[in-house]
Amino acid sequence: MDAADLDYHLPDAAIAQTPVEPRDSARLLVATGHGLEHRVVADLDSLLDPDDVLVVNDTKVIPARLHLRKPTGGAVELLLLEHRGNGEWEALVRPSRRVPPGTVLSVADAAATALAPAMAVTVGEVLGDDGRRSVRITGPITTEVEDLAWLDGVGEVPLPPYVHEPLVDPGRYQTVFAERPGSVAAPTAGLHLTDELLERCRQRGVTVVRVELVVGLGTFRPITADRVEDHPMHAEHYRIPAATAAVLADRIAPGGAGEVAGRVVAVGTTVVRALESWAATGDLEGHTRLFIHGRYPFALVERLMTNFHVPRSSLLALVEAFAGPGWRHLYDEALRERYRFLSFGDAMLLDRDALREDAHP
Repeated sequence: MDAADLDYHLPDAAIAQTPVEPRDSARLLVATGHGLEHRVVADLDSLLDPDDVLVVNDTKVIPARLHLRKPTGGAVELLLLEHRGNGEWEALVRPSRRVPPGTVLSVADAAATALAPAMAVTVGEVLGDDGRRSVRITGPITTEVEDLAWLDGVGEVPLPPYVHEPLVDPGRYQTVFAERPGSVAAPTAGLHLTDELLERCRQRGVTVVRVELVVGLGTFRPITADRVEDHPMHAEHYRIPAATAAVLADRIAPGGAGEVAGRVVAVGTTVVRALESWAATGDLEGHTRLFIHGRYPFALVERLMTNFHVPRSSLLALVEAFAGPGWRHLYDEALRERYRFLSFGDAMLLDRDALREDAHP
């Protein structure tokens, strides 16, 4: 597939800069076999059936952006990507060329320094051609939990670069079910859900289960290759809890959930990647580079709730694989109806069976 086939015009005015309140008042474009419906996320319980399984990603965003300084006083921005153990992380360093290996960085803010005066970050080698560096947090830190406690005092939540408005409440870039810290970006479809909405789903007979996929920058990197197939996917850690596996194990089948009643409904593309990685490998936990595009043979996910994504992204490639070329009609409709796009924007609910006849010949 040509990467240009995943391009579309996204006006700046369509990019949401702030989240709506309440969370579930976000609009929901529904394409589930009865034509297009314009609803709101608060209607989700009425759009699901008893015996459906709703799957959410309970990863938690860490305050991964650090404003540091070199011994010379020069400013350096660090974006932590993934913890590697023993205080070591993968990170992006800006400006990387001016920070040679061995440079020791300290916290730039005096008030933050007072929280942990002995803490510092030592920058290591370049890890690849995408600019990643190894860094080590040094000081009286021995565990990842303590690393994260320090970050809570000195770091900030790294909002996407297309969000220019400050976030008044950092909690609005976390889902209400966020649990294990680790991600550098939120699983944004889940931002729309509330505890009350999830309880209404349960009362309707829907089973709500969790997975974890630690969201890294690789998910959001644009496709720069001419062919979609040539795009390199970054590895991300996923975990399928035993309770979730017990609910879903009988549903894994080529092309869908077989004869088991109810549908598997993924809240977000990260959930799709976690579930389909498990279905493809049998591994309940591990690192995945799964890149879903083209005629991907989905084994679990039958419905997808997802936000509107950046042009030429691997996320949009996944939507195209799920919905077929009809994704463009859905996006055109959303732009025409002034839906809000990207991380703080509105969402779609897609039914793969309903869209399949328009998908891939």
